[in-house]
Amino acid sequence: MRIAALLFALLLAGCSRPGWHMTNISGAVPRLDFHLNQDGHPVSGADFRGKVVALYFGYTHCPDVCPETLANLTDMLNRVDSKDVVVLFVTVDPDRDTPQVLEDYTHAFSPQIVGLRGTANELAGMARAYRVAYSVKKGPPYEVTHSNAVFFFDPTGKSRLVTTSTSDTAGMAADVERLLQ
Repeated sequence: MRIAALLFALLLAGCSRPGWHMTNISGAVPRLDFHLNQDGHPVSGADFRGKVVALYFGYTHCPDVCPETLANLTDMLNRVDSKDVVVLFVTVDPDRDTPQVLEDYTHAFSPQIVGLRGTANELAGMARAYRVAYSVKKGPPYEVTHSNAVFFFDPTGKSRLVTTSTSDTAGMAADVERLLQ
């Protein structure tokens, strides 16, 4: 009887979908909901419905983590090769990251990366909602710190996945392809 139960369990395990490469956070953080500006024009989370969205907080003067993260996300976008995937790059340094600076910076990586900025209150509210820490010390020296989480939302805007390491671009691409289905 135990052998039959074990074989049945193994059979069921073989039929299930493999786990995610990133961490499943379904329901742990709010839906994609915000009101910010893109290129000086208002946008909201609803504007990105129908797409898988990766949400990342950073800044354009970041010397290492942000460019590496965006380069890895660009590689993931190229692997998925779908216009139904977008990366939202929310600046935590809106004083220096003007709309033009953000557009130039994000488009240097990919046209599917959108730079967003908001007022201090809009940014603080959004960061609080997604549990993202950041600080800007205008110095001297000018110092900016921020969390390194990338959140992924399905086409309905529901939070689904998070990662703090974007080095496994193939794994991220596989997860995003599953979210597109």
